Amino acid sequence: MMAASHRLLLLLTVVAVGVMRRKPPVVAAGDAPPGKIAVVGAGIGGSSVAHFLQQHFGPQVQLDVYEKDTVGGRLATVTVNKQQYEIGGASIHSLNLHMQDFVKLLGLKHRRELAGKSAIFSGEQFALEETDWYLLNLFRLWWHYGMSFLRLQMWVEEVMEKFMRIYKYQAHGYAFSRLEELLHSLGGDTFVNMTQRSVAESLLEVGITQRFIDEVIVAILRASYGQSVPVPAFAGAMSLAGAQGNMWSVEGGNNLVCSGLLKLTKANIIEATVTAISLHNSEGKTFYQVHYEDEEGQGSSFYDIVVIAAPLHNNKSNISFQNFDPPIAEFPGTFHTTVTSVIHGYLNSSYFGFPDPKLFPFASILTTDAPVLFFSSMDNICPVNISSTFRRKQPQEAAIWRVHSQHPLEKQELKTLFRSYYSVQVTEWQAYPDYGSSKSLPPIVLHDNLYYLNSMEWAASSMEMAAVAAKNVALLAYNFWNRDLEKIDQKDLMHKVKTEL
Repeated sequence: MMAASHRLLLLLTVVAVGVMRRKPPVVAAGDAPPGKIAVVGAGIGGSSVAHFLQQHFGPQVQLDVYEKDTVGGRLATVTVNKQQYEIGGASIHSLNLHMQDFVKLLGLKHRRELAGKSAIFSGEQFALEETDWYLLNLFRLWWHYGMSFLRLQMWVEEVMEKFMRIYKYQAHGYAFSRLEELLHSLGGDTFVNMTQRSVAESLLEVGITQRFIDEVIVAILRASYGQSVPVPAFAGAMSLAGAQGNMWSVEGGNNLVCSGLLKLTKANIIEATVTAISLHNSEGKTFYQVHYEDEEGQGSSFYDIVVIAAPLHNNKSNISFQNFDPPIAEFPGTFHTTVTSVIHGYLNSSYFGFPDPKLFPFASILTTDAPVLFFSSMDNICPVNISSTFRRKQPQEAAIWRVHSQHPLEKQELKTLFRSYYSVQVTEWQAYPDYGSSKSLPPIVLHDNLYYLNSMEWAASSMEMAAVAAKNVALLAYNFWNRDLEKIDQKDLMHKVKTEL
């Protein structure tokens, strides 16, 4: 508790600061760079947008990043036996160019990956098992599912080839004020429609069998989003691309990208909860007052530009928007609860049909949508720092397992999966949108110089999608500020980009 005199001094200071800030300096947009920019959230979206904003506006702009929890957001680790393990976003696709650039820029390294076989469990038996032989794996896929796996690969490759256009557009400074515009520029009406129909519908149309969808596609979606085939086709394609590509992660933890980018930009990190954003106008200029609460009480500060890099939907945010006319509409949709349990223990291989634990060959287990299954996926994970002498634990040894489920595992469920265990660490979070809860895509532009970065995850959610959204918002803010409207929502961008080369 603070002494009374300390409280009085603090109160007088807050009042004095409030008086000094009541009339912020008026600078017409376009005449000079913005003086102050606020970013709400220090996850991968917030940290990368801070980096991109400084890249475009220059080092003179003051960047304040508000974070109520820890830097990294949904990129997080837990400690078991003095070693750290990923519990949030764990893998990055080899085609994720922004994440690749961040790692090079920050002098980070790719983590050494240890190979491990995967299998899909139906609750009674394994529907599909990976072997050490590539040709045998292909033969098994063909034997079980015919040409479905090839048709899937062709469909995903076509989607990814079109998606990769975003890097060219952004390299030439083009930005989009609506998600629909961004998607349309990449894949026309097809990409926009893919956010409105399920991945199952799209896959059936290209000749993929229902059995392949029920056993393989569902298992991949449950492992990535904790959800099944009602997931929209675009989000599903991004998830399936991850299942097929070369995946990597950052040595020391993926959250090092977030802390590294914020350190590089010399952003001012404010450990506080943003409670409100109020709109003000003075001499034709729009500016914002960000209200927040920290350990010392309430405070506020004025900004030229505000980027919200945290979810705003119903059960995810308590930020109120004040003085907006018309008011900013509420965001429909909810988030999907994902529970991550990190368990140090001995796997009960008998549950999976292997009475002798020494014979259990899998490091990763995906699951179908069978009602008897109480978990979405589980994998034998390695620490974020892997030495040259590190080896994966043998199946009969106590290992670190990460289990994803929709509810905290009950004691009986833990006993089903493990013969015995030393520790259980549970993290319950709303990691992804519940894709069945809203059919509309949220806006990117909430008001002049007020942007919502996390709208992107309603199209698809991943580290790279957040980085793409961050680059888009930074370009959007820069182009709007400098009234360069030719760089916003342009049509036929592929032709324009080719002529600029």
